[in-house]
Amino acid sequence: MRQDIREGVRKYMIEDMKPNFAAIAEQYNCDYRTVKRAYEDAKRGSGDSLPQPTETRAKRPSKLDPFREKIDEKLNIPCSAMAIYKFIVKHGFTGKYSIVRDYCARYKKHQVHKATIRVEHTAGLSAQVDWKEEMTLYNTEGKAFTFNIFLYVLPYSKLKYLTLILERSQDTLFNCLDDAFHHTGGIPKEIWFDNMKQVVDHTKSDIGQRVVLNERFKQFSQDAGYKPVVCRVFRPQTKGVVEALARTTERLRVYNNEFYDEVDLVNIVDELCYDLNHEVSQATEEIPIYKWENEEKEYLHELPDNLLDLYFEEDITRVVSKESMVIFRKCKYSVDPRYIGRTVGIELTNDEQHIQIYYNGEMIRAHEITTHQFNYNTDDQVKILGSDLLKGQDPEDILGFIKEHLSDYDKV
Repeated sequence: MRQDIREGVRKYMIEDMKPNFAAIAEQYNCDYRTVKRAYEDAKRGSGDSLPQPTETRAKRPSKLDPFREKIDEKLNIPCSAMAIYKFIVKHGFTGKYSIVRDYCARYKKHQVHKATIRVEHTAGLSAQVDWKEEMTLYNTEGKAFTFNIFLYVLPYSKLKYLTLILERSQDTLFNCLDDAFHHTGGIPKEIWFDNMKQVVDHTKSDIGQRVVLNERFKQFSQDAGYKPVVCRVFRPQTKGVVEALARTTERLRVYNNEFYDEVDLVNIVDELCYDLNHEVSQATEEIPIYKWENEEKEYLHELPDNLLDLYFEEDITRVVSKESMVIFRKCKYSVDPRYIGRTVGIELTNDEQHIQIYYNGEMIRAHEITTHQFNYNTDDQVKILGSDLLKGQDPEDILGFIKEHLSDYDKV
């Protein structure tokens, strides 16, 4: 209520005069009902008894009412307000988008301000996992490279593991976790994930309430020996350490137009991981690699032998490493470097003497199974050296180098 209107009607109350509400409203450029309400409020404040207004108007039903439960369900997946609006329109909603947008905003604000689970940063207790999704950088020739980064961090020591990936399948998650366990020297008691589809069976979960883990993921977690903890949507605070790490990966933006190919990108991400582990953490004011070595490493339990072999012997998948290799039975086999970071399938031939490597259903390489640590196809050797050690040289010259130094190539 405007103070000038209050003061304007107060003199009528003092002089016990009934005001002309319309005239006062014109004087103050407002509705006469505003003046009347100010006068009645002033009289109530002076002790005069006035009858309390009774609410006679019934609350009007909202067009949103029949859809609230469905909207809440979609928000917890989560979906955008526009996507939800388009969905409920197809199911009979006749209201405007602004109603849906405002409701979604209020719902999310309410969820964010709920009490969050407190994470105890105890040595060896937990790790946090997330993806940095769909980052795009341009190489020196202006070609766009879109990729993802797997993020893993131990909140106590702040030791981190980052790796570039091109796909976010469940097999990729398993491979990345296994690499992270080796990188950090063991497995914590629990690992925190968000509501990602590689972890949660959304068809069986009660949205926003009970979370049902994907059976294959659940079995992987049991065999690895950690307890998976799934964070509620709209509560990034529960995984604050890895969320901060996701923001830190924006440091990669400085390499826009500064790299040549995917091999360079992989090396840049690896270098960022190394730098972050050797820089003083703002949270602890200590260097993560030393804090991990001195205070946390001993509390992580050892990795089970051949963890991934238990999951991929029938349906074998691998993420192609930055060396453009895949591991099978502890030996490495080459593929074309353009598949670095991608998930490929491996099949045994009927005689079990060869492996065939597939990408999107197309065979991209076949190798004889050996006990050699490194197994290269000549075409792959040329492209691997051409993208790194002998970058820019003619393929024929690279082939001559390979033939001349074949016995030393593994060391290279």
